Amino acid sequence: MKKQQALVKIKACAEHEWFYVAPGVWGLRDRIVNVYFIHDPSTNHWILVDAGMAGAAARIRRVARELFWPQATPAAIVLTHGHFDHVGAVMELADEWDVPVYAHYLEAPYLTGRSAYPPPDPTAGGGLFTWFSFLFPKGPVDLGGRLLMLPEQGNVPGLKEWKYIHTPGHAPGHISLYREQDGVLIAGDAFVTTKQESVLAVLKQQRTISGPPRYFTYDWKAAEKSVQTLASLQPAIVATGHGHPLEGESLAALQELADNFREKAVPVNGRYTEDPAVAGISGVEYVPPAKIRKPLLKAVAVLAVIGIGALLASEVKKRYT
Repeated sequence: MKKQQALVKIKACAEHEWFYVAPGVWGLRDRIVNVYFIHDPSTNHWILVDAGMAGAAARIRRVARELFWPQATPAAIVLTHGHFDHVGAVMELADEWDVPVYAHYLEAPYLTGRSAYPPPDPTAGGGLFTWFSFLFPKGPVDLGGRLLMLPEQGNVPGLKEWKYIHTPGHAPGHISLYREQDGVLIAGDAFVTTKQESVLAVLKQQRTISGPPRYFTYDWKAAEKSVQTLASLQPAIVATGHGHPLEGESLAALQELADNFREKAVPVNGRYTEDPAVAGISGVEYVPPAKIRKPLLKAVAVLAVIGIGALLASEVKKRYT
């Protein structure tokens, strides 16, 4: 019965920008990344989880009005982490809505302008996004007085039914959100449901449970432990920072990922494979040497752009012929 209700709701929102995840949970795909809207029926408040890429504010506002009017302003914004594709519109929205932004305290250096993240790893393999990842922004944003730290007890302000779980590895203060009563997990980038390194997989939104995006994951042992922690929850529904929500039998792959993480997720010769970066409360403290020189990176970037252009042209041709 629940599955039939979910299918009805998915069909009902097919003409809209947003997609249904679970009762009280909706998502919006902003180009290569997802943001989520969570409603708390006990307070009639809602929160925004992550804020997409730069330029996403207008779409997020539009979906918020459609879902929650007249209560179109959230109680807060919660960040799973502070990578560029998750904080693009956060300052604009927080200022307009006049709401706090919550994050784990280990993300604070990257959200207050104090430290850049460990550099992306173009040697991590897996696809074109990895190869030109050195072009991705890694510098901090500065949320100033808008930023508040999540409570250490694990509760999420504004959401009585939810808790957060510290799931580092992809980012030092990365968190995932979990609603125990029905097993809904919002995993951020602790793992994802498409192969985010591959431009083709991203364009087609191919459904597969995959490790955290390789190009930004700085500590693979921590990332493995985080996936094992989330798999042990045996969630009923997962929604991640990249890819479609998954439920049912398809989630068996999450335990397979947890059991075989090194073979399925860890790059063979990546910059951080055997030598993780070190990050503390003040930001990045150590970064291992790069394995590829900048001139070669530039050449790879040119090839990557050509490859992406060809893939995009191919997809456009398929859609309109």
